[in-house]
Amino acid sequence: FPRRRCTVPGCHPLLNEFIPPPECPVFEPSWEEFADPFAYINKIRPIAEKTGICKVRPPPDWQPPFACDVDRLKFTPRIQRLNELEAQTRVKLNFLDQIAKFWELQGCTLKIPHVERKILDLYQLNKLVNEEGGFDAVCRERRWTKISVKMGFAPGKAIGSHLRAHYERILYPYNLFQTGDNLPRGYVKTEPGEICENRPNLRRRMGTYSAKPEPGKNQTKETGLCRFKLLTLLEDFKVSVDQYMCLVCGSGTAEDRLLLCDGCDDSYHIFCLIPPLHDVPKGDWRCPKCLAQECGKPAVAFGFEQASRSYTLQAFGDMADSFKSDYFNMPVHMVPTELVEKEFWRLVSTIEEDVTVEYGADIASKEFGSGFPVRNSHFEVSPEDEHYLSSGWNLNNMPVLDSSVLTHVTADICGMKLPWLYVGMCFSSFCWHIEDHWSYSINYLHWGEPKTWYGAPGYAAEHLESVMKNLAPELFESQPDLLHQLVTIMNPNTLMNNGVPIYRTNQCAGEFVITFPRAYHSGFNQGFNFAEAVNFCTMDWMPIGRQCVSHYRDLSRYCVFSHDEMVCNIAAKVDAMDVELVATVQKEIDIMVDEEQVLRDKITKMGVVQSRQVDYELLPDEEQQCCKCRTTCYLSGITCACSPGKMVCLYHAQDLCSCPHRNLTLNYKFTLDELYPMRAAVTQRAESYQEWHSTVQEIVENKGNKKRELHSLVEQAETKAFPKNSLLDQLNTVTSEADKVAAMAQQLLNGKRQTRYRSGGGKSQNQNELTVEELRSFVRQFDSLPCSIRQAPLLKDLLTRVEDFQQHSERLLSDESPSPLELQELLDVSLGLDVELPQLPLLRERLEQARWLEAVQQASSRPESLCLDTMRRLIDQGVGLAPHSSVERAMARLQELLTVSEQWEERALSLMEARPYHNMETLEAALQEVENIPAYLPNCLQLKDVVTKAKKWLHEAEALQLGGRIPVLDNLSELVLRAEGIPAKLDPLSRLEALISDVQTWKECAGKTFLLKNSPFSLLEVLCPRCDVGTGNQKSRSKKAKETTQIIKKSSTKLESLCDVERALSESKDSASAMATLAEVRQREMEILLALRASNESKLLPSENCGALTVCVCQKAPSGDMMQCELCQEVFHCGCVTTTAEVEYGQAWLCPFCQRSRKPPLDKVLPLLASLQRIRVRLPEGDALRFLIERTVRWQHRVQQACTEGVLEKGRVGHRVSSHLTQEINGSLFHTEHPSLPLQVLGPELEELMVEGFLLQVTLPETEQLYRYLLYRLSPRPSHSSPCGNHTEQNQPSQKGSTHLKKRRKDSSDSQHSEKPKKCRKKKSKKSKERGEETKRTSSPTHTVSDPAPSDSEEDYSLCAAPWCREPEGDEVNWVQCDGSCNQWFHQICVGLSAERAEREDYICISCTQPDYDRGK
Repeated sequence: FPRRRCTVPGCHPLLNEFIPPPECPVFEPSWEEFADPFAYINKIRPIAEKTGICKVRPPPDWQPPFACDVDRLKFTPRIQRLNELEAQTRVKLNFLDQIAKFWELQGCTLKIPHVERKILDLYQLNKLVNEEGGFDAVCRERRWTKISVKMGFAPGKAIGSHLRAHYERILYPYNLFQTGDNLPRGYVKTEPGEICENRPNLRRRMGTYSAKPEPGKNQTKETGLCRFKLLTLLEDFKVSVDQYMCLVCGSGTAEDRLLLCDGCDDSYHIFCLIPPLHDVPKGDWRCPKCLAQECGKPAVAFGFEQASRSYTLQAFGDMADSFKSDYFNMPVHMVPTELVEKEFWRLVSTIEEDVTVEYGADIASKEFGSGFPVRNSHFEVSPEDEHYLSSGWNLNNMPVLDSSVLTHVTADICGMKLPWLYVGMCFSSFCWHIEDHWSYSINYLHWGEPKTWYGAPGYAAEHLESVMKNLAPELFESQPDLLHQLVTIMNPNTLMNNGVPIYRTNQCAGEFVITFPRAYHSGFNQGFNFAEAVNFCTMDWMPIGRQCVSHYRDLSRYCVFSHDEMVCNIAAKVDAMDVELVATVQKEIDIMVDEEQVLRDKITKMGVVQSRQVDYELLPDEEQQCCKCRTTCYLSGITCACSPGKMVCLYHAQDLCSCPHRNLTLNYKFTLDELYPMRAAVTQRAESYQEWHSTVQEIVENKGNKKRELHSLVEQAETKAFPKNSLLDQLNTVTSEADKVAAMAQQLLNGKRQTRYRSGGGKSQNQNELTVEELRSFVRQFDSLPCSIRQAPLLKDLLTRVEDFQQHSERLLSDESPSPLELQELLDVSLGLDVELPQLPLLRERLEQARWLEAVQQASSRPESLCLDTMRRLIDQGVGLAPHSSVERAMARLQELLTVSEQWEERALSLMEARPYHNMETLEAALQEVENIPAYLPNCLQLKDVVTKAKKWLHEAEALQLGGRIPVLDNLSELVLRAEGIPAKLDPLSRLEALISDVQTWKECAGKTFLLKNSPFSLLEVLCPRCDVGTGNQKSRSKKAKETTQIIKKSSTKLESLCDVERALSESKDSASAMATLAEVRQREMEILLALRASNESKLLPSENCGALTVCVCQKAPSGDMMQCELCQEVFHCGCVTTTAEVEYGQAWLCPFCQRSRKPPLDKVLPLLASLQRIRVRLPEGDALRFLIERTVRWQHRVQQACTEGVLEKGRVGHRVSSHLTQEINGSLFHTEHPSLPLQVLGPELEELMVEGFLLQVTLPETEQLYRYLLYRLSPRPSHSSPCGNHTEQNQPSQKGSTHLKKRRKDSSDSQHSEKPKKCRKKKSKKSKERGEETKRTSSPTHTVSDPAPSDSEEDYSLCAAPWCREPEGDEVNWVQCDGSCNQWFHQICVGLSAERAEREDYICISCTQPDYDRGK
């Protein structure tokens, strides 16, 4: 009967909207939990088995590569017509098929009527009428309205009459046929004008969902009765009509109303049929007998058809995606899962729409490769993915893991031990079923769109089966094992409404779905996807598995594997099995052996005497099955020679054949004698575990008084591979605690846990140490331990020592002042007691107190070392101590002492830092008060030292000027310097500082008077006679000079340097000794200088033996223009020395080494000496100045004496020397500009006189006059005077100047008159506008200072009284008159005075200054 989708608008029945069941649990294991699949499944089993299914999401990083051979994968899918899947829908379709077939055999085409614009549900109408008692009862009791209401029609519309008419026309003849009533009286009346149309075709090809009429089928309406076929005689048979008789009435009359069956040629009157026919049918007609034969044939079992074509994975995916996108008219990824789910259940529940899909199910992974990577496959696994090969969640590994009992099934069972692949499309479904042998299953969705699952828990399996049988009994009547065929589905809402708990989930790519034993599950695919599934069995499944075998026996369903074989295989390797599995197997093997023993006894009683041992594993699978219940025979079976290749189990021994029982043969795998030892081995291992389990249970629960060896139990568990369950964990915990107790006991005995308490001599408290009470309890607990501890006696001894320690501690703590030694000894004893002693803190406190008191006592006994820091440190230490009366008393005394000491320290410091300083009386009074403080006070000691130093200083200051002595400056300075470090008021200090200030002022004044600008010489060097003559100005000298100097040095070695002289002057007792020292230095100076002059003069004499001559500061040979020093006779290059002005003839030139000072006039020097005498302080510069003045005065006396005695006349006049000397030495030509006086023309006396005059560091007119006199006398007046120069431009000015000099002198001498100088007041100079005419001087060398040219007799008073008169020339000459007793007139320039000084100061001539000075008049 073709099925189409109805095209009449609004013909769809109103269906209840699908309500999704609740969600099943979803688990997300951690990496640690995910490592062991069966351990995790066992962990979640208490929760998940309540829902039958659960979902597991692996950790996010667990993403195995897809390893299936996509290119080689080609499969033929199954065809699924959705409305044939649902049980109740299939029942309706089967009923309609039977009705349609019935009327087709009656020569009529069935047309399903419409009521209220809906297709009439003939199945429901028929069912309701039968439930109400049948057609007659409903008509009699008028229940058609009630039936219409039950069918969902609104009351009050007279729908009941229509239902009655349809029932009477279509269903009533069928029901009469079903009951076999051959005497019907009813008459079927066909209403004219009705349309006879074909049944809608609800099946359609996959990929098209629109319900269109099949091609060539016109929906024409036929009127009148169903076609009757008039019985006619066949002309070829030539048979008479009279030979055909109606089988109902037996009459052959009414031949035109006589029908001939097209099946059996029986004839019937149309009015004799039930129901009677009005006309002869037009088509083929079957008599009631043939109709019963055709309709009574058994229905073919329902199953999925295979598609007509094969697909590759890509082709199937393209088809699946195209179907879904066309069906929902949107992209596949945008279709909500809820919409697909509701549409799926709508489609499977309606008969009007026929949607066909295809499902690639149960594809063997062994043939095309698993989606998971496996070893030795075509798929190359990258190194980072190699761990997926051995992962327990790899479905190729899961069935054969150690924890899976399927490991002990030898055969490779596709779908159970080997994964199956599933390629789904939208609406492709898997029907309600449970796994083979009620095992676990696990499904992994590799990729694609989700898969929707529904599941019922295992405890509701029988309930679900009964509900489905009740709702669709017709299906189970023909197929009792219908649910095992995986072809029937039922709406979850229907099951839930009947009390079956249903749960759902959407499995997405990368997720697992696990089904638990006997948990019914079904579902459908949301779209194109690829999944893989396999079965596994754990030890908790084994009782369920045996129950399943019995269930299969009742259903005559074959077993996939032998449960007994699996048990025997486990028992054969019992020693290596996990004890928990062995314990489970023990129960199984007990049941198996007992059952086998009973059955074999039954067979024996039946009279079966023949038996033989058979290896069932060598037989084909079909020969191992019981031909009655299809159970696999493994332990035993019955065969008979009459039925070769057949076998029955011992349950069905009587069903094999009818032969006598003695002809039957018992085929067995094991004898009972072989089964018993096998069971005994399992029992022994299980019982050993049980014994161990009970023993450990007693230990854990602390039952019994027997001491046991815990480690042996742990070793037994490891050796016999006992399970690592919570009991073993508890045993390990008890053992570990016992070990800890033993270790702690040993540590307490050995003292290994102690830590030195260095500061207190004890040990540090450990928070983990036992208290004394805990130790007592610890010792008492030894008796309650399940094992013996060998340290127990020693710990009891430890407890005794601890109690002794406590008693001794109480005695010491009660003492007022315990000895530190005793406390330390007691603390040392505690080092061996590794327990928490509450007395230890108190003992340490008392020990610290005792040590502190001892330290305070020791510090107080040595006041000289008891400083403030020590007191503060002791106080700080005392503050940290625990309070005690003795400590508080000592602290009070120490604090008082510290306070007094700090006050006096501050007072002493303030006394020393006070400005102005305190007087000695105040400091001494403070010292008297401090002496009674028993402590070391640095400031007070410093104050005492200050007072001592001050007394000593005052004594020295008083002794310094005692008896009118003049103090030496060094002693005075040293005394003042020392006073700076004495913070006390010293009365003489200000006077001494004033003296030093005066001396410093005097030295500054003297330095300004004597020292040249930027002079390298000190004041003392200038004032003292030279002691380094010849060493500073010449780096190398001639051999003769060196020898002379060495001879002189040998004669005097004490005063060879200025430091020696200064030291000698400072150490001299008085001025006389100082003068003697300086006289010695002066004598040495003269000797060295005279020798140096002779040496330098001799260098310039021609000599054959002279080596390379070096002169000047540059120490080079003489060349060009040279200058000769008048004092040291050394020559210098004009370019190497500088002169501040032109050197005139008659003026002595000294080299830079001999010109040591300004050489102030004597009248400037004498006041310096007078001011120093007023200061009354001796200093080396003062002694040197005094010696200089005395030397000057003595020299002046010598000069005057020389003039008087005519010594100046003794020079060698005959040897005149030119003022310009040109010489050649060693090939070097040079000439001396301004040569000095030749030594050969001077006598020793004159030379010494002149040399000493140049050595004097004062300017004296006598010095210049003496030099000029000797120069004029011994050397002719030069015709020209050329100062040092190297070219004409330099010589011209000098010549001009020289000429002017002569002119001035001439003009002066030619003056005819001179104005007489007028006497002015003191300190006033006279000016002579014009001197009197002088007698013309001649160039005679005999002219001397004492022999001036004769002047006008009336004006001789205008002559200068100085014997060394310089005879100044010019228009204006300054004069000064002596303010002494002589009233003589002197040229200011001759006596070394300036005009300003002459105006400002009084001038006393040398005659008046030195009364014994003889001017030689």
